[in-house]
Amino acid sequence: MVKTNWTIISNFIFLGFTSYPKVEIIIFVLCLLMYSITLLGNIILISISILDSRLHTPMYFFLSNLSFLDIWYTSSSLTPMLANFVSRKNTISFSGCAIQMYFSLAMGSTECVLLSMMAYDRYVAICNPLRYSIIMNRRVCVQIAAGSWVTGYLTALVETVCVLQLSLCGNSIINHFTCEILAILKLVCVDTSMVEFLMLVISILLLPMQMLLVCISYAFILSNILRINSADGRSKAFSTCAAHLTVVVLFYGTALSMYLKPSSVDSQEIDKFMALLYVVVTPMLNPIIYSLRNKEVKAAVKKLLIRNSLCAYLFPIANGIDKH
Repeated sequence: MVKTNWTIISNFIFLGFTSYPKVEIIIFVLCLLMYSITLLGNIILISISILDSRLHTPMYFFLSNLSFLDIWYTSSSLTPMLANFVSRKNTISFSGCAIQMYFSLAMGSTECVLLSMMAYDRYVAICNPLRYSIIMNRRVCVQIAAGSWVTGYLTALVETVCVLQLSLCGNSIINHFTCEILAILKLVCVDTSMVEFLMLVISILLLPMQMLLVCISYAFILSNILRINSADGRSKAFSTCAAHLTVVVLFYGTALSMYLKPSSVDSQEIDKFMALLYVVVTPMLNPIIYSLRNKEVKAAVKKLLIRNSLCAYLFPIANGIDKH
């Protein structure tokens, strides 16, 4: 098979969900709807976290980071797919594919670390409430968030550079809806064992290790909740923890099933649907489960809406008085 350099290939072609023509339009509509909800929910969360001083806490600082991350994570993978569906081109340039692969990996890796750090923040808040403001001070929060972003971007850079150095087999058809690294590796016709080993090491550090930290944090949290005397308090705490763990398990679980499966298992079609879960569904659920269910967030949204309504009502009156 003829080896081809990356620079020779000018465009890649996505197969996407063309194998399922009857459900392709349904997938497009659902993805567009969920993407709109993702943008709206996360933009609202970021806005109220900035505008409402009561939400200037470590938890909402991390949630704002997560919301910003989810917006770019979903946009980097989903908007090209939606645009390709409308234009019917299903193509992407070499440089576009490389950029998309890097940012998708960077955002996904950052979220893996950030979710575990958020679980630690909840552990400190619930298990050490008196020392919470001391332990999770502003400097520590910024360092944790910055560390999560740097880790995600560096690991993604290493993986992307390693893949871009491999020779392709002349095939420019990607059996996916995005430039997903595992789908790109299937186009390579040289030995990929070293790259796959490197990806395995990074995946272990970012997925099961981070998920273990989350589980340990929530084990201590649940242990502390069981000591609560109030039945209503226990019920509320369990409900919140269950909701958080649902999102965590959904995100880590789908990523684990893709990046740590045996190499002998070839399930490209299943991988595409699994990718939709952590690219589209999880970012949509994050603002709903983590924040929009909270009384503090509901109060902040209500306050913001009332303020905007008053401004919309008073400004015309003020303009009318100025004219007279």
